This record gives sequence, structure tokens and C-alpha cells, in this order.
Amino acid sequence: MYNLFRAALTIILVGLSGAVAASTENRQEPAAPESVAAEPKVLPPAVQMVRTLQLMQDQIAIGSTEAHMGQRGLLTILDTRFMELDQNAWMDRRNVRAAAAFVLSGGSPPILRKILEMGNPSLPPEERPFVEGVLAYVEGREEEAKGKLLSVDIESLPPMLSAQMALVQSALLVRSDAKKSNDLLDYVRLQAPGTLLEEGALRRQVFVSSQTGDMKKFLALSSGYLRRYRHSIYAGNFRQRLASVLTRIDFGKDQALFNAVVDVLADLEPDARRDLYLLTARSSIDQGFTKSALLLADKAADLSGTDIASAARAKLYRAAAMVVSPETIQTAVENLQSIDRAVLSETDSALLNSALAMAGQIRLMPGAKIAESNGKISDGSAKAEPSPQQGGQQAPEQLQAVLKARDALSRIDKLIKNPVSTVQ
Repeated sequence: MYNLFRAALTIILVGLSGAVAASTENRQEPAAPESVAAEPKVLPPAVQMVRTLQLMQDQIAIGSTEAHMGQRGLLTILDTRFMELDQNAWMDRRNVRAAAAFVLSGGSPPILRKILEMGNPSLPPEERPFVEGVLAYVEGREEEAKGKLLSVDIESLPPMLSAQMALVQSALLVRSDAKKSNDLLDYVRLQAPGTLLEEGALRRQVFVSSQTGDMKKFLALSSGYLRRYRHSIYAGNFRQRLASVLTRIDFGKDQALFNAVVDVLADLEPDARRDLYLLTARSSIDQGFTKSALLLADKAADLSGTDIASAARAKLYRAAAMVVSPETIQTAVENLQSIDRAVLSETDSALLNSALAMAGQIRLMPGAKIAESNGKISDGSAKAEPSPQQGGQQAPEQLQAVLKARDALSRIDKLIKNPVSTVQ
């Protein structure tokens, strides 16, 4: 398979060499005015090169490891080919826009600096702000990029570049205008279906939709991604973004939303689904979402099978959530004490210690006396019922105080964050 892919790539690159050579010949022997005005028989060389790269990236979107392996080599080759193009080539705005598309697709920015340094008449004056804006964007100069690119009429651009520019504008607006950013991502999906651009737009839009509170759209987009692009090279990034959203939801307050998420996640492979449930259950414990943790831990347990470590984690998270309730504290402590610490990570082992410590604190609360027998905690005969300000409300509050690591959310965010390029 990989050899066939390399052979096809070689044929494409040979064709590109011919296109560049033809461009050089035309430079040495200028065509007559009539010929210049005639419709060209072949696309400009820069346009051909970008289309070659985009075809490869579309294969990456559907999970081709061969395309992913070949992309770096192709980018290196195309970087050289772009730099070798004659100065006269940049008088054609199609080549200029193709160079911008190439850089937005992972190409090297120096080609844009070269074009800008040529100045007039090599670079059409109306293209200069566009090229400067793209260069500013890929180099991280956000304010300059906003000033030059947000005013670009994306519908006036060729289809693929139009989708790329919508993706750029969406990224520039996501913090200041999430709704507009979301609308632009809709445009990308309509303009470039089945491409890496659509795949990237879907991944971003899942996060943006959650920011705007549109959970219906969040669920629909997540389902669409998992059905169409779950084998993408970048599907891991999607799962991280999805986890980032799910770890912030208290499912205990919305059973219907939890059921809808379960339906969406059914398209994931069982192991990936289990790991997502475990990550979200742990986050729920950290944030004091005990009912949510119970729901998620149960789902993770159902998917653990013979995986001892995963089963232990699911048992731990469920028991840690149960320990706050007088009705379930005995069962919770028994489950906590039965967990094999050897299969737990350092952080989960610390959680186990905290949960057991919490059980001890609840036992000592006024009105919540619990007798200890044979190493187990069992309900005793308390003479006084706990007042609303004592056992009933203090336990959940103290659990949060004990279990909620001060850096829990920042730790999750650090795990989740995985910056990607414009195309990715």
C-alpha cells in the first residue's frame, strides 16, 4: 500500500516538475499577446502543487497513515518548488493565492516573505494586504492578522481557499464573537465537504458550540464526527476536545443530556469510550459532581471487561462518590478498602486515601456517629438525628474540600490542550 502511494506521489511530482519547467520556458520566450489572453490549457504551477498537497491531506482526514507519513516529505519538496518559481509567476494572482493556501496548509512562511519583498509589479497591489495578513496569522501576530483578514470577502475566493480563510477568520473571532466563529465553521463544512478542512472545522466546532451553550448542536456535531472521521489521524485531538467539554458538565442535573451523550459515544470504539468515561468521572469527583461521577463510573465499569486497571479506577471513582451519603458510606468504604493499590496511578492512589479520610471525618461528625467493627465502618445507633447544618450538608462540602485538588482543572486543561495548525 505504501509503495503504491509513493509511486502515485512520484507521478504527481514529475508532473509538477514539468509544470515548473514549462513556466521557465515561457519566461525565456514570452508568448505573443494573443496567447497570453487565451485560456491556459493547464493550471498555474503553484495551484497544481497546492491541489496535490490538499489531496494528500484529505486522505489523512479519513485515516490514511501512508498519507500522514508522506506529508512531511511532500511539504519539504513543495517548499523548494515554490521558492524556485520565477518572479514573473507571482504576477498571476492565482499563484499568489495558492502560495497563501500552501502556507495555511503547513507550508513554510518564507515563501510569503519572498513574494512581499518582490513588490510591484511582480505582486499585484490588491493582493499585498491578503498576503501580509496570512503571514501575520501563521506567525502569531493576531491583531495584525485581524486587521487584514477579517475584512476579506470569503465568498470572492476560490472554493478551497474560501474554506481555509473562513477557518482562519473563525479562529480569530472565537474569543470575541463565538457565534460568528460558529457560523464561519458551518460555512467551512458546507464549502469543503469530505476534506481535511471539514474535519478540522468539526473538531473546532464541537468546542465552540459548547461555549455558546448550544448542546443540541454540540451533540449533533460530535455524532457526525464520530460517524465520518473517527479514523482520522487527528481523531485523538477530537477526543481530547470532547473530553474537555464533558469534564465541565454536571450530568447529575440533567439525565436526558447524559443519555444523549451515551448515544453519541456509542460510535466510539469500546476502549476509547471507556477511557473517556473514566476521565470524565475523575473530573466529576474533583469538582464535587458526585451524581455525575456515579453515572460515568458505572458506564466505565460496564466497558472494563478483563482490564483490571480500568475496573479498579471505575470502582474507585464510584466509591469516592458514594462516600458522602450516610446510606451508602459503608458500602463505599468496603469497596475502597478492596481496591488493589498496585494497579492505581499515583494520583488515583492519593484519591483513595482522601476518600477513606473523608469517611473518617463523616464518622466523627455530630449526629452521624458510626461504629467500627472488624476494620469495616457500619451504621451505629445515633441518639440524635443530624441537623440540616451538620451531617446532611457538611459531608458533600468536606468531600469537595478534601478531594478537590487545587490544580485539578489546570491539570485537565494541560492534558487536553493540543494546539493544531489551521488545517488540522
